[in-house]
Amino acid sequence: MKIQWTPITQQEAEEIAGWKYPEPYDFYNMTADEDDLELFINPEKRSPHTYSAHKGGSLIGFLTVDLKNHPTVDLGLGMHPDKAGKGLGESFVKSCLRFATEKYQAGAFTLSVATFNKRAIAVYERVGFKKKQTFMQATNGGHYEFLSMEK
Repeated sequence: MKIQWTPITQQEAEEIAGWKYPEPYDFYNMTADEDDLELFINPEKRSPHTYSAHKGGSLIGFLTVDLKNHPTVDLGLGMHPDKAGKGLGESFVKSCLRFATEKYQAGAFTLSVATFNKRAIAVYERVGFKKKQTFMQATNGGHYEFLSMEK
């Protein structure tokens, strides 16, 4: 999948914040957690390392790179709901990894995923991520189990 990565614009952030995923993936709707929404939608709070993904002129996803433990970088990513579950995840994640490696000279990667999201976990494992540990995280008005993964 040939993806063009560009710094996210405010218009793109607002569009992504409006994406609606089907159940049970509606857990990932930006509007499901007020604090997460604010961090993504507010340009003063949004990470300067947040990028939009375009394919064929369409906005298909986003990537946020956290550099706190560089050269290991933590990834936050998402695909457009219309693209998810259609066999595009592996190539999307590989594109995220290539971009982060080139842009930030990343030496290793981490990410966290809700444990119910077996579909995403399988994609991450296919591209070389290994399961590390589970942990509880407060989000979306409750506490949910997440899995940390590393590549």
